[in-house]
Amino acid sequence: MSAQPTGIDCVIPSRLAVGDSFSVKLKLLGPVREIPARAQFNTRKPALHGPFNLNAERRIQYVDDSLPAWAGRLRVEGEGGLDGPREIVFDGDNQGVFPGDTRPIRSVEGFRWREPGIHFLRLEDPESGLMAWSNPVCVTADAPALRLVWGDPHWQTFFSDGVRCPEELHAFARDEAFLDFGAISDHMEAVTDRQWEYFQAVSNDFNEPGRYVTLHGQEWTHHNPAFGAPGHRNLYFRGAGAPALRSTDPDCNTLAKLWGKLDAWGRPAIAIPHHSANARMGVDWELGWQAAYETAVEMYSIWGSSEKSVAAGNTRPIRHCGGEREGRHVLEALRRGYRLGFVGGGDVHDGRPGRALHRFSYPGNAQDHYEQGLTAAWVPALTREAVFDAFRDRQTYATTQSRIYLEAPCTIEKGMATMALCTASEEGIAEVALVTAYGEQTLELPAGEDRVVAQPVRFALPTAQDFAYLRVMTQRGNMAWSSPIWAS
Repeated sequence: MSAQPTGIDCVIPSRLAVGDSFSVKLKLLGPVREIPARAQFNTRKPALHGPFNLNAERRIQYVDDSLPAWAGRLRVEGEGGLDGPREIVFDGDNQGVFPGDTRPIRSVEGFRWREPGIHFLRLEDPESGLMAWSNPVCVTADAPALRLVWGDPHWQTFFSDGVRCPEELHAFARDEAFLDFGAISDHMEAVTDRQWEYFQAVSNDFNEPGRYVTLHGQEWTHHNPAFGAPGHRNLYFRGAGAPALRSTDPDCNTLAKLWGKLDAWGRPAIAIPHHSANARMGVDWELGWQAAYETAVEMYSIWGSSEKSVAAGNTRPIRHCGGEREGRHVLEALRRGYRLGFVGGGDVHDGRPGRALHRFSYPGNAQDHYEQGLTAAWVPALTREAVFDAFRDRQTYATTQSRIYLEAPCTIEKGMATMALCTASEEGIAEVALVTAYGEQTLELPAGEDRVVAQPVRFALPTAQDFAYLRVMTQRGNMAWSSPIWAS
């Protein structure tokens, strides 16, 4: 008899129209287990027993949390006039993500909703009694102008200081973390020009509009005091190719030189600061802001949140590499007038983009790491270009590895703003805070159903530089941060 599942991952699209056909993506979870680093040249890929599953120097071990095998049935329920199978069968054979894979991972088609609203799926294993909910979906009466897609734009490979190779990482992101988009952003200082050509080829090979799309990404890794220690920047590019930019190259070892390189490239690019609040590798906001490229900041990753300090109430502060430093938080950048959207990422080194397990794979630093972050992007279609544009145009929000639905279109008239807040989570909404240039306040939420909160939020934005954003917390402590809006 196969082991009983301990959990169920269930992912559905976050925005649909009535009648849209969609798939339910499922993975049944079990105890975390180490996957040895061994393989033959003819091992089928992407295989769990790949040759790049161990980073001995940093003591990172690739681990897996899905059941190695399982056969059974899941009951499916859903309000809102759900059409589709009422039972999903795992037969032990027709499952998994590569030939010979017996793990209970499946994508099941043929579902539709007949009624608009915020809906959830409920799944139950009748054998064990295990029950789980999907993420929320907003179903609209008409086809929405924008869809909501999910990704992790920040991973490392075994070429620098992670585990697993580029093909394995993209396959995991697409087929096991159920992401819509992803990007390797390896430390370019460890990557040769020829290896960068290979990275781009893999990214282009995996780019499949409508299913899973990729960005070309790289991490400009710079905390060298000799050259101003400006902090790291993750670079992303809109097209099918990109230059290799390294902080160790004499012509690219300062921010000014980096901006000059991007100017010379002459094609769309963005530069996203990350773990900005860190004392050692964070961002010195006093060095200025490059509005042409720095359109977003990584609010959250496995390092924690850079939003604000512990003293100001941050419940997930950065603890690694000396902890946090005052003056480097995201709120400090916004108060300086820097206009930055918010993204969430993994900074994943454990080979599991979109569903990192660093506390198991990297035990020596387990106390310093959190669950990873995700980025939600509003796009007209799932394409590489549309995802890039969402990052550039601040049409994103950040979360803590939870697909919290968060929408808050805003109108501003005579210094007064009104957000039409709609947020939902299968975990229940515990708190919503409005954060502005002049402080923050916790909103009074309506009584009753807590999985969905929909209400207007009114507040003042008296000057052109005033900003505002929302921070949502679920009953399990997961968070989402909407990208800021400004008075003008």
